[in-house]
Amino acid sequence: MPDNEFGYTAWGMDWVRLAEPLRTTRPDPLLPRARSIARNGGVHTEIDGTAVRASIHRGSQASITYLELAPLSPETITAITTRIPTDTVELGDDTHVSLRAAGITVAPTLHLTDCSCTARTPRCLHLLATCYALARQIDENPWLALDLQGYHSSTAEQSPTNETPVPRWTPITSLDPATFFGVAT
Repeated sequence: MPDNEFGYTAWGMDWVRLAEPLRTTRPDPLLPRARSIARNGGVHTEIDGTAVRASIHRGSQASITYLELAPLSPETITAITTRIPTDTVELGDDTHVSLRAAGITVAPTLHLTDCSCTARTPRCLHLLATCYALARQIDENPWLALDLQGYHSSTAEQSPTNETPVPRWTPITSLDPATFFGVAT
């Protein structure tokens, strides 16, 4: 049995570091409760590409937490592809170490977070519990760490013509009210 129930692989520890950054100067009082929620199955995740939607149930309260991760750059994906053999079934800690030794960072970067709770802070209890739950899932399947950052989706597409990502929102000023609703004047 590993000493730490979350992040006992190098891949999962990257996710634990989102909840427990090394640069903190004081203990976070939310961490024990977040670990307890994740440990007791209170986090149910739905993964869609680089986005994670988590439903957290604690007592009579329920919250929805949304995480979106920054995708890996095409250069990073190419560098990872050259260092991981195509017939690799399971990623071990040695692969993580070799990628870091080559200067390739595979640690996740949060692009967007949102939670339906009333805390209104970027690091609420539900976000931390989601990070712990994902760390546990990644400990079981390290490929998920790369998939959440768009590794397999981008290697399957390989479309160099579409360099710019599709914008997430459409500015309201870019819409023409005369033609938007299809009403001819």
